[in-house]
Amino acid sequence: MGCRTGLASFDYQVKGAADVRFMMIVKADKRTEAGELPTPQDLAAMGKFNEELIKAGVLLDAAGLQASSKGARVSFGGGKPTVIDGPFAETKELIAGYWLIQVKSKQEAIEWARRAPNPYGEGKEGHIELRQLFEMEDFTPSETR
Repeated sequence: MGCRTGLASFDYQVKGAADVRFMMIVKADKRTEAGELPTPQDLAAMGKFNEELIKAGVLLDAAGLQASSKGARVSFGGGKPTVIDGPFAETKELIAGYWLIQVKSKQEAIEWARRAPNPYGEGKEGHIELRQLFEMEDFTPSETR
């Protein structure tokens, strides 16, 4: 089954000896928080990029997120979790979408991010934040630490 955009499914095993996972994070802005969808041109560019990631065997997952007005936060403190319904005021703290990739190095993740189409639209200012995921080995005690 393909993803909702009609592109190939992301459900597959990564090929090769890739050993580090990175999340490429697209931050929300006023447009995404207003629920505006990407243009057909932006969707086509993202689809092409996603296909490149799939062909390279590095894409684990990717998705765009609904506006925070359709979400909630669960806050912990005072002994009892508290639920706060969206929307949330600080858009710079919110995520609009992501790619999860598995690559050989941080440098390779940076190169993929540099090849991505501008998620905010051609000619607009924006950025993609890269964050490495913890792996089980990071929690294994070793003599070298």
